[in-house]
Amino acid sequence: MAASLDQLGTFLAVYRAGSITAAAHRVGLAQPTVTAQVKALEAALGRTLFERGSRGVTPTAAADYLARRLAGPLDAVEDVLADGVGTSTTGRVVTLGGPAELVCTRVLPVLAGLVADGLQLRVTLGLPDALMTAVADGRLDLAISTLRPRRRGVLAEPLCDEELVIVAGASLAEALHAPLSVGELEAAMASVPTVAYAEDQPLLRRYWRDALGARIARPPDLVVPDLRGVLAAVLAGAGITVLPRYLCQRELADGTLRALCRPELPPINTLYLMQRAGVPGYPALAAVRARLLAEARSW
Repeated sequence: MAASLDQLGTFLAVYRAGSITAAAHRVGLAQPTVTAQVKALEAALGRTLFERGSRGVTPTAAADYLARRLAGPLDAVEDVLADGVGTSTTGRVVTLGGPAELVCTRVLPVLAGLVADGLQLRVTLGLPDALMTAVADGRLDLAISTLRPRRRGVLAEPLCDEELVIVAGASLAEALHAPLSVGELEAAMASVPTVAYAEDQPLLRRYWRDALGARIARPPDLVVPDLRGVLAAVLAGAGITVLPRYLCQRELADGTLRALCRPELPPINTLYLMQRAGVPGYPALAAVRARLLAEARSW
């Protein structure tokens, strides 16, 4: 019994996704259909291709060899069928993930032109660990992480650096006589409420560590799981916070928000672009990646 192109394409999807469920989602088939096609291919080849486990499937040496031989030809065929010339951004859906604030304020505006030209884009908003898992199991083609990814099978390249700024609304900043020295800022923290997007207040902790050389000792007074909400609360006078400069640049420029401290070397946080290892690019994915890397230089 000979293997069919459908079986080979399904096999490659499972190999790249690392699970039957994720592959079924990507290729638009029911999970039992994907399982049946993989089993039929294994029968045709007389080889076991995947070891089944509770967390997905693990490719065998035979699967590794087959994937290396199939990836290029099958991707080339798919690109030709999708756009006829292999350079268009149309024909394949690109799945992209990232933090809500960055995606909404920076990523979507720079990708809008590609969508207007025919790109099909699906966006997932989330936190670094969840996004990394989605990239690793093939549910996302690309994702932006605010933490350096450290997971086997996930490739990461620096996207940009975001400068961190400690800020307060104009009225509170004036009452504190900003800008403050490092010592004055530490003293103010004893009595001024803080606003964070998570209980462990990662941006405040990063700022305290890098700019002040100390640990923040108190819990936040207000937690909002979206930096845009944090910004709104601080503008309304709720307290002080640390934000990426890109998110509050307009408010800093018009004076409704004030920087409380100006260290000689402002703390920065590096953002990374994640992609699953071993997945060949196709025109739509390559276009998204190239646009993000180019535009992020000005973020």
